[in-house]
Amino acid sequence: MNITPRYIAGESRYDNPDMYVRCGHSGVLLPKVSLGLWHNFGGTVPYEHSREMARYAFDHGITHFDLANNYGPPYGSAEETMGRLIDDDLRPYRDELFISSKAGYDMWPGPYGNWGSRKYLMASIDQSLKRMHLDYVDLFYSHRFDPLTPVEETLQALVDIVRAGKALYVGVSRWPLEALKTADKYLRERDVPLLIYQGRLNMLDREPQEQGITDYCAAHGIGFISFSPLAQGLLTDRYLNGIQPHGAWRESHERRAHPRTARPSAPAQRRGTGQGRDSCMQSPEMGS
Repeated sequence: MNITPRYIAGESRYDNPDMYVRCGHSGVLLPKVSLGLWHNFGGTVPYEHSREMARYAFDHGITHFDLANNYGPPYGSAEETMGRLIDDDLRPYRDELFISSKAGYDMWPGPYGNWGSRKYLMASIDQSLKRMHLDYVDLFYSHRFDPLTPVEETLQALVDIVRAGKALYVGVSRWPLEALKTADKYLRERDVPLLIYQGRLNMLDREPQEQGITDYCAAHGIGFISFSPLAQGLLTDRYLNGIQPHGAWRESHERRAHPRTARPSAPAQRRGTGQGRDSCMQSPEMGS
């Protein structure tokens, strides 16, 4: 009978206090590098691969795990993986984790499974909590601005999600500057201040800076978090030898840790898209 040893987090995970920075004008400290679950945690990836990455991240002080309802593929599967990780390893450490999710992109068929309506957002948070086996998320985002839904409807849904105890904080992702200003004012007036803005920012894409979003966030006490800060690996040596198959992360890590003993990875057998989307406080990606 095989008994899987109980996971015990690394004792040195908080030895570097400089790893954490304050998120805007809030009481929240977030790690400079967060773990995004966009592609490396879906149903097409072996669970043990995802589990190894999550354990490695938490063992090294990465407490922020970033998800969305449609992360996978397929849609919802990254949150289901997170639910397994919670049950198998992370339940005892729930209060040490900062878990975020989002809704705003295509999730289910029909007119109510997309964009920013109250109906979609309220249903989505309930589904996300069920998939992740959680009572609440620490942060819930509007994943994108909906130009056809009254902005007040979207924002009031976020307010009500917090007041219902389903999220502790709210954020917006990829909203244009004027909509961001509206959100900031609306949410402050209802005592649910906007914690954070998520945008794509890296050496190849500086849109949030060029549009004045980072300046606005800095001036108004809103945190800013970058996704794809390494352009999904384009700004690293990841693709110099082609696209690597699943499992290459482990061998890459072994080569760095034990360069004389680690086995070389096998050549890639298939082509695909870059693996991993990582949300982080203007810092390099973890796991991609």
